[in-house]
Parts: sequence; C-alpha cells; structure tokens
Amino acid sequence: MRDVDLNADLGEGVTDDEGLLAVVTSANVACGFHAGDVPTMRAVCEGAAQRGVVVGAQVSYDDREHFGRLRLDVASEVLRGWVEEQVGVLSGLARAAGTEVAYVKPHGALYNRVVDDEEQAAAVLAGSGELPVLGLPGSAVLRQARAVGRVAVPEGFPDRGYTPEGRLVPRDQPGALVEGADAVAAHAVALSGAGGERAVASLCVHGDSPGAVAAARAVREALAAAGVRVRPWTAP
Repeated sequence: MRDVDLNADLGEGVTDDEGLLAVVTSANVACGFHAGDVPTMRAVCEGAAQRGVVVGAQVSYDDREHFGRLRLDVASEVLRGWVEEQVGVLSGLARAAGTEVAYVKPHGALYNRVVDDEEQAAAVLAGSGELPVLGLPGSAVLRQARAVGRVAVPEGFPDRGYTPEGRLVPRDQPGALVEGADAVAAHAVALSGAGGERAVASLCVHGDSPGAVAAARAVREALAAAGVRVRPWTAP
C-alpha cells in the first residue's frame, strides 16, 4: 500500500478551516504575510493539535494586498528575515497549542519563484532553520534542501493544471485550475502514483478554492478506493 499526505492551506480567512482539519493530515498555516493573523493562527494550531493534524508554516512575500501572488524582487537578506519572522510567530503559537511546526512551505508567487530562483530558494531555507521543506518536484528549493541534508518533500496539486515540463500552469492562463470534485479526485490518484504518473509524497488541496472541503473529501475517498493510504508524510 502506498502512503500519501493530504495538505491544505488554512488560516487564510476564506475557507472552512474546521471542515478541512477534519479531512487533511497536514495544515499549511498562513503566517500573516499574505493572509491570517494571530487569533486565526492560534485557532488553527489548536484545532490541528486536537485532531492530530501536522502543522506547517506557509511562508510568503509580504503582500497581503495581492494574497502573496505578486512576484517580488527582494534582497536575499530581506526575504530570509521575512521567512524567519513568519516561522517564529507560528512556532510560538503552535507550541502554546501543544504541537510544533513540522515543515515549511512557500506560498503563491514565492512557491513558484523558488522552483527556479536559486537565490530566493536559498533565502527561504536560511530563514527556516532545519525544517523539512515542501515544494514542487525538481525545484531549486528541494534540490538545495537535499544538498544540505534537509528533508525535501515533493508535492502535487490535484486542483491545478500542469505544463508538459511539470510546472504549474500560471493562474492567468487557460487550464490553470482543475474544477469539480470528481476531476480533482481523479487527478489526485494519478499524482499519488496509483494512476501511473510521477508519485509525490504530499497532495495539496487549495483552501481558497470553491468547494475545498468537498474536494478534499472526494480526494480521500478516491485515494482509499485506489489503495492509497492517507497519512502524514512525517509518520514513521
């Protein structure tokens, strides 16, 4: 039986965090730079701790106006400081809730940037200590993480379209989104390796997508039907 993690973006103020916590095994918590605030982070961490859901820091550019989806050219030391601040705030709240931040995952434009940008990838790693990193397979941030002995977790997006090169289709282009719970679930099975495509260790259902909870449930059901066990990638 193959294992796969199911994660979602929480704490962004645009979805049903409680509903997703009942379905996912890992929660990417917005750390205040693209969305979220201290009360929301605290609530998500407490809910995750109660349900045994793993908590990760979803770090981003300092860009609430554009929800972290604007590509920013910032100095490495600035980006490192942004990441360090976000991880630090969430870590304190997670510990108070009885859990720990178990990984870091860039958000939005930063996620796509560190696929190819070696300098910004290095800044994300430098600002996040020794935390494991979630990222796109083949990305600069995962390559750099592995090179220094950090855990690198390849991730897939069942609700997003891919280019032939394995990159995400930009959101402003046709085919960027996979829509409908059934289509998302079928794509999840394929990405998990059960459908013959490149396998990933974690699957992300975007929390800000319409019908996110229904899609996440459909994904879990489809994975189980395909013989894939859903559990945190951190589990032994």
